[in-house]
Amino acid sequence: MINVEDLSKDVNPLSVFYKDFKVTERILLTGHSHQAQPDCAKEGLVKCWNDASQLADDKWGKVFEVADEVRKRLALLIDDDKENFVLGQNTHDLILRFLSALDLKKRNKIITTDGEFHTIRRQMDRLNQGILEIVKVPRNPVETLSERIIQEIDDKVSAVLVSKVMFQDSAIVNGLSDVETACSGHGAKLLVDVYHVLNAIPFSVKEEKLENSFLVGGGYKYLQLGEGNCFMRVPPNEVFKPVITGWFAEFAALSEKKVPGDVQYGEKHWAFEGSTYDPASHYRAIEVFRFFEEHNLTPELLRKISLHQKQVLVHAFLESDFNEKIISVVNQQNKAGFLTFISPFAGKITKELKIRNVFADSRGEFLRFGPAPYLTDTQLRNAISILREIIQLL
Repeated sequence: MINVEDLSKDVNPLSVFYKDFKVTERILLTGHSHQAQPDCAKEGLVKCWNDASQLADDKWGKVFEVADEVRKRLALLIDDDKENFVLGQNTHDLILRFLSALDLKKRNKIITTDGEFHTIRRQMDRLNQGILEIVKVPRNPVETLSERIIQEIDDKVSAVLVSKVMFQDSAIVNGLSDVETACSGHGAKLLVDVYHVLNAIPFSVKEEKLENSFLVGGGYKYLQLGEGNCFMRVPPNEVFKPVITGWFAEFAALSEKKVPGDVQYGEKHWAFEGSTYDPASHYRAIEVFRFFEEHNLTPELLRKISLHQKQVLVHAFLESDFNEKIISVVNQQNKAGFLTFISPFAGKITKELKIRNVFADSRGEFLRFGPAPYLTDTQLRNAISILREIIQLL
């Protein structure tokens, strides 16, 4: 089992399992965006191919077993029931199904923030063009965000969409259980984006008191599952009939007598199911989940590693005495899984880093460094040294 002390070695013991992603040959500070996948993920692709070729159209029984295992593994991560999880290729598809389950004719107002990821941001901006009333609450100061959201909730609100962890600077939003309570009091629904939560910080839907909320997230980041492994957690004690609905949503009601023109829905995740999809992503996910289990890569251990790696980066940055007018580091208090710098040259710096085999990204003036458990302390310090070389050339 890997521990924090292993990160100080010349070779991270985990790196041997990520040969295809060449984690020792380049510095992948993309842990917040897309982490490297362990080599075993390829085995999932082969198993998917074998089932398809051997079983032909009968493969779907096996496919649904694999999908059910993915739901189980995701549910364990947030302390919930797998029957509350609907899977999807991306969060946008799932959010559309969520929106279509709301009574938007009677409740035409949606509350969100100005700090949401593009999935929510773009869709809300379009709906705000004469279709719905979208209220964007300023994300800063994050410490009072939940309180300020609550002040906007009334009987015209159909839903609140907000992130648990903000994608620009990894800020953790607290007080969302109070937002859920306010939503329930006015008949609205709360959807929480937890993409930057899973395997970045320990999280329990029960301890967070969000059992009556929708949650969306996916495996492209800290879970190392690759594309196509997103989910939506559905509140279990309500009946939903989304307008955007796939024929898989009828599976749980196949035994019921059908009336021509009637649209039937199953319960819990079944109400939001889609339709035929490429199952390769789920086969891949199962292999990665097993890898994490084998190496005891729990959310608690990964959080400990993340905090250590960010501390190494911050210490190296502060020791290097950067010009604060060109670049500064964001305070790490109440932050999740990545480190953010602020610079008017963030975009240019990102390009220069990539030329030097350091992979990071930027969002506006935010330069984001996302460490991951397969990196070493030496790689992190080298990244800061390379960053300093670039800054000196600006």
